[in-house]
Amino acid sequence: MRLQPPPLPLIRAVDAARMGRYPHADRALRRLRPGVYAEKVAWDALPEWNRYAARVHAYALTNPRAVFSHESAATLLGLPVFGHPRMIHLFDARRTRSLVHGDVVVHTSLDGRTMCNVGDLRTISASETAIDLGRCLPPALGLAVADATIRVHGVTREQLRETADAQRSIRGRRRLQWVLANADGAAESPAESISRAVAQWCGFPAPILQAEHRIGPRRYRSDLCWPEFRVLGEVDGWGKYTSGDSPEAVLREEKRREDALRRIGWRVARWEYADALTVDAMRESLLAAGLPLTGKPDTTSLHAVGRNPRSW
Repeated sequence: MRLQPPPLPLIRAVDAARMGRYPHADRALRRLRPGVYAEKVAWDALPEWNRYAARVHAYALTNPRAVFSHESAATLLGLPVFGHPRMIHLFDARRTRSLVHGDVVVHTSLDGRTMCNVGDLRTISASETAIDLGRCLPPALGLAVADATIRVHGVTREQLRETADAQRSIRGRRRLQWVLANADGAAESPAESISRAVAQWCGFPAPILQAEHRIGPRRYRSDLCWPEFRVLGEVDGWGKYTSGDSPEAVLREEKRREDALRRIGWRVARWEYADALTVDAMRESLLAAGLPLTGKPDTTSLHAVGRNPRSW
């Protein structure tokens, strides 16, 4: 498996000293772990999930034999991480009980785990990472991890079920069952996965993911599609506006695409990732596009969509 690299250069104290820098007195450096530093300006510019990735890589730099699990494994395996997780997660099959020291939690299990080499580091397997996080993350976030595991690592939903069935733990079994029942590798981003969960909990009918629409010689795909109601759902992710083409060119192409779809009778609802987490704007956008509510809302699940106590 390919290792996700650290999001910024890490500086060991011993190497800094050789360059004539003294980290304990250098205000331009930020300590990530004892003996490991990064440039403070670079750290401050990182989004929260990349700050977590930097912390995980800093831990690995001084503990190369560690086996990472949960969010720590996810960040190394290229799976979604939400916010800035509080803890570094490790797995140690030799232990008889879990241990917490500082910002590190060492897990164990009677069922054991499959160890994988990810570059020079070690994690538990991608499927076990998805199952562990499916038990403890809010369901919509657990779904995003499961979807990404299928999409990125080629794990099937049946393999995820087999992994879960092989574990004796009853922790989070109900939320895990929901995640496995809804996991679908067709979702191309965490925002799509979370939006699909929110749509279900609002009471909207189930969408088709990444449906293809042919208009003359052009082919377009939609994030979520309800063909019986002629409604498309589009989740705006701002990464596409900084991915090579100028933002103006991307916006023009988006407008041409949407105008073409509207001309053949589709109504398009748009929302952002934050709108899915807060629910109301996404729901109103779909209602305004004419998508009916066909089921009862799950207010408990909707209330918890964006609440993740595992992260700052």
